[in-house]
Parts: sequence; C-alpha cells; structure tokens
Amino acid sequence: MRYRRHENGGGMVATRAAVDPSARIEQNAWVDQDATVGAGARLGTCSWVEPGARIGAGAYLATAVRVGQGAIVGDRARIGSRSHVAAGARVRPGAVISPDVAVRPEAQDSRAA
Repeated sequence: MRYRRHENGGGMVATRAAVDPSARIEQNAWVDQDATVGAGARLGTCSWVEPGARIGAGAYLATAVRVGQGAIVGDRARIGSRSHVAAGARVRPGAVISPDVAVRPEAQDSRAA
C-alpha cells in the first residue's frame, strides 16, 4: 500500500483513500485505503483510520483514536483520546465519545445518544 502526506497537517493518506483537502490530518496519523474523510474533519496525532472506514464532515478525532475497518463516524462527532471505534461500529452525527472508550457495533446507540 502506498501513502502520501496530506497537505493539511502532514499525516499519511493511502493513495486509494478519499480525504477532503480541508480535512486536517495531523502528523503520525494514518488513513488507510478505501477510507474517506469529510470536509473540515480533524484527525489528531497518532490516530488511525482503517480500510473502508468513513469519517464525516467536521468530525474530530483526538489523539491516538483508532477507527476500525468499515466503521462510520458521523458528521460533527467528537471522539476522545485513546478511544477505539471497532470495525463496523457506527457513531451518530454530533455524538460526543469520552476518552478511553471502546465503541462496539452493538453498543454504539447507548454511547452516541
């Protein structure tokens, strides 16, 4: 897999990923192939978006957040540091997830209210 530096922040983006130019991908953050990152989203240092995951417009991932394969983080959602959105999980638009939380596919509705 090949990566390139994102002009806004310097993070690494796979050549087969779709990242809006206005999104900020901090250094040491990674966006894998077939993932998408919407307009105005921000990925903090050491965050990782796995293949096929989708980060909505204006979403914010703090430091060291992992978003699993095929997971969806809705528009304007905020994910706290060191949290993990598991593969296939969904976080509703505007949701606020505290630091150090594991969001599982079956648990996301209670956390993302």
